[in-house]
Amino acid sequence: MATTACMNNPDKQEQSIINLKHLKYLYADTSLADGTKFGVIHIYSEYPDYSYNIEPDEGYTCVDDVARTLVFLAGHASQDNDPELDFMIKQLTAFILRMQADNGYFHNFIWHDLSINKSYKTSLAEANWWSWRALWALAEAYPHLSAEMALKTESSADKIISVILADYLDIPKDTILYEDVILPNWFPMGTAFDQSALLMMAMMSYLNHIHQDPDVVSLIEKFGDGILLTQKGNMESFPYSAYLSWNKLWHGYGNVQAYAMLKAGKLLERDDFIKSALAEADHFYPYILDEGYIHHFYLEKINVGFKAKEMHHFPQIAYSIRPLVYACLEAYNVTFDKKYIEMAERIASWLAGNNPAGKMMYDPSTGRCFDGIISNTEVNMNAGAESTVEALLTIQAIENHPVADINHVYEKH
Repeated sequence: MATTACMNNPDKQEQSIINLKHLKYLYADTSLADGTKFGVIHIYSEYPDYSYNIEPDEGYTCVDDVARTLVFLAGHASQDNDPELDFMIKQLTAFILRMQADNGYFHNFIWHDLSINKSYKTSLAEANWWSWRALWALAEAYPHLSAEMALKTESSADKIISVILADYLDIPKDTILYEDVILPNWFPMGTAFDQSALLMMAMMSYLNHIHQDPDVVSLIEKFGDGILLTQKGNMESFPYSAYLSWNKLWHGYGNVQAYAMLKAGKLLERDDFIKSALAEADHFYPYILDEGYIHHFYLEKINVGFKAKEMHHFPQIAYSIRPLVYACLEAYNVTFDKKYIEMAERIASWLAGNNPAGKMMYDPSTGRCFDGIISNTEVNMNAGAESTVEALLTIQAIENHPVADINHVYEKH
C-alpha cells in the first residue's frame, strides 16, 4: 500500500488502503454490433470464487453501480495518474449516456445480449434513484472527459435537468397527514426524501461542474425546506433529530439527507439547514452507534412524541455506512469540531471489523467488500459492486480529507 500525502495537508501522511483489484475485476469493456463501445460493472460477485451472476428480472449491469463507480473514479483519477482509469471513466460515461431515454430519465439495467431492460420496475426510465445517480455521475465525470465526450455529457445532463425542473420546480409546497405524521409532499414520488437528498447532491455537482442555473438553486432550496419538515424528535426524544427517508420509514441505506443539507446550507447560506443537519449528527448518530447500527425502523406517534415500530438491526451494508461518514466529514468542514472526525473514523471502522459480527468487511489486500452482515454471527461473503464501491467511496472520503486519517480506522481493528 502506498504512502500518500493529503492534497490539502502535505504533512498528513497515511497508508492508502484503496485497492482497485476487485473493482477492475468487476469492470468489462463491451461493444454493440454497430461498433458502439462502452464499459460495464458486473453487479454480482459470489463467494467463494467471486464469479459473476445475473438477476433474472433485471440484468447483469446497471446505471446504479456504474454511476457509483464513476463518482469514485472521478475522485481518484486526478490523484492516481493511471491511463487505465481515464479509459474506464470514458467507457462508463458512454454506458450511462446510452441508457438515457427520450423522456430525459434513464433506464437502469441491460441484459447479457446488451439490450436495455425497459420493462421491469427497477429499470423504467423515470424519476427514481438511478436517474439521480446518472446525473451525479455525469457531473462528476465531466471535468475528466475529452472535449467530444464532455459535450455529449453536458447535453445529457442539461436534458435531465430540464425535465427535473419541469416536473418539480412549480409543485406547491403542500403537506399531507400520512397516518399520524405530517409530511411534506413536493418530492419525487411525493415523499421520497431519501432520493431527493441524492438529487440535491446531483444538482449541486451539476452547478459545480457543468452549468450555473438559478432554477436549479431554487429547487435545491425547495427540497431542503421540505427535508427540514421530515426531522423528528430532538436531543432527548426519539428519533433524536433523524430525518425520515420515505413516509414514516427511516432506513440506513442511501440516507444522505444530513450531508445534502450541510452542502446546501453552505451553498444557500441557510444556517437553518446546517443547524438541522448537525442536530442529526449530534443526537441520532450516537444512538445508531449505541444500538450497534440499525437497518430500518418505522415511526409510530405516541402522545406528543414517537417510538420505533419494527426496528431491525440487520442486514448491515456498506451503503448504510458511507452516508454517515460523508455527513460527519462535512460537519467538520462546517464547524471545525474534531468530534465529527472522530465519529467519522469510528463509523468507518465498521469496515475494519468494529461491527456486531467482528468481521473485517473491506479487505485492503483484495479490494473486496463483503455484501453485508446478516446477524451477530453471519456475514454475506459475496462481494458485489454496490458493497465494493460504497466501501471505496467511504475510504476515499477519509483519505482525501485534510484531517481524517484512515490509519485511525484500521490500526485498532
